[in-house]
Amino acid sequence: MGAKICLVTGASSGIGHATALELLAAGHVVYGAARRVHRMAAIREAGGHALPMDVTEDADLLRVVGTVLDAHDRIDVLVNNAGVVVHGAVEDTPIATARTHFEVNVLAPARLCQLVLPHMRRKGSGTIVNVSSIGGEIALPLGAWYHASKHALEAFSDTLRMEVGPFGVDVVVIQPGIIRTDFEADTARQLREISGNGAYGRIAEAMARAAELNARAGADGPATDPRVVAETILRAVEAERPQTRYVVGLHAEALLELNRSLPDREFDARITGPLA
Repeated sequence: MGAKICLVTGASSGIGHATALELLAAGHVVYGAARRVHRMAAIREAGGHALPMDVTEDADLLRVVGTVLDAHDRIDVLVNNAGVVVHGAVEDTPIATARTHFEVNVLAPARLCQLVLPHMRRKGSGTIVNVSSIGGEIALPLGAWYHASKHALEAFSDTLRMEVGPFGVDVVVIQPGIIRTDFEADTARQLREISGNGAYGRIAEAMARAAELNARAGADGPATDPRVVAETILRAVEAERPQTRYVVGLHAEALLELNRSLPDREFDARITGPLA
């Protein structure tokens, strides 16, 4: 198998950073894109490329895709990994924050798909990997906008898969569980600032304390290393016929199975009971 030209967003940390390094180690050509270029030094040192990109700026998306195409005349793999998360009750969370979630978690990946698909169709092959979450299938309290955006990303991916499959392009959804990254480092502060002093204060404080316990546990806490997710993405990228979804990480399979097997109210009670 020859080297593939890969573009990975959100490559400055966590899953995106690990994925860029994993693809490089496997011999592929990798362009990592993120706002924090200084945090992609390891990607450059491993032979990759680090490009500045704010996914909410269309000019940035055009520039980055254009840079890759100018160098190689193709993009074989797009990994849409960049994302944001906020924690707070629906009643308390500003709608402007909700718009940001959909801009980053849904519309930016969609725009990148629009930009790379003409070239993938011309070539008759390609792989688009959309990094979702188990939160794209289940929902937990005080995370409505994150869950809503990931549910939307999964529905978008399902439709896209059916549209582009006839052109030889694969669309893959990755559903990570609890992963050891700094993605939710701000969770406790967000919960207290947005919902800590109102009607939802009790559940916000319970969730904030749980987040702090996990943060203090650090590397010894219950979470999966992001490299495990990166290995899964590599497997999907190199598969002749990849699965449409890959579930990976701590508690991912168990929580999805629980959600699928229980009536809604019973699932609700299992989740909210410990927070009461």
